[in-house]
Amino acid sequence: LSKMGVSQQPEDNQQDVPGERHALLEEENKVWHLVRPVDEIDEGKSKRGSVKEKERTKAITEIYLTRLLSVKGTLQQFVDNFFHSVLNSNHVVPPAVKYFFDFLDEQAEKHDIKDEDTIHIWKTNSLPLRFWVNILKNPHFIFDVHVHEVVDASLSVIAQTFMDACTRTEHKLSRDSPSNKLLYAKEISNYKKMVEDYYKGIRQMVPVSDQDMNTHLAEISRAHTDSLNTLVALHQLYQYTNKYYDEV
Repeated sequence: LSKMGVSQQPEDNQQDVPGERHALLEEENKVWHLVRPVDEIDEGKSKRGSVKEKERTKAITEIYLTRLLSVKGTLQQFVDNFFHSVLNSNHVVPPAVKYFFDFLDEQAEKHDIKDEDTIHIWKTNSLPLRFWVNILKNPHFIFDVHVHEVVDASLSVIAQTFMDACTRTEHKLSRDSPSNKLLYAKEISNYKKMVEDYYKGIRQMVPVSDQDMNTHLAEISRAHTDSLNTLVALHQLYQYTNKYYDEV
């Protein structure tokens, strides 16, 4: 572990540490990956630069479009691999996903909900947006890594593309659309189809019975018996219950 020189204070209160200023604030060695200078990164930092610097940055943003496309091309295979690994019902789909998606389909039928968009949104909110986007934007949740500001901004672009792929709404793009939307405009229709096929593939799988689900959960519990501290879990449950005692 090494000291990163990153303050935990809110950004407005941060002061530059000598020798540790972010590359994005320097005139030379500028680093832009999947975002342009006037996009997410510089908007949050605009207070630190002079008016002259801001005008100069805006005047040359088009120069970096070719670099954006170049970097995107370099990363494309990795992004595609991520989509294929997450949205492939031909791979092993966790029983919990099949069980829960079937439950959502049953609830829609029970309440006479015919709108496919509604069921699509239910599934999207429960797995891709709740789980995968969270990990995409916060890799430090599962990996012991420090997420650099530039990496964080680039991951946000990929996460937004993933979110757009999970919606059925068609976004009309123009020259004034954000660069992150334009970057993956060609791929988004293919990604949308992958999401549709993923949901369709899971629907066609053999149902998971209650007994199979209970057996699966028991196996997972046994596999992680030594990994979890049950007393800590119980203590956290107690704290929650104590706080909301009347409601519970």
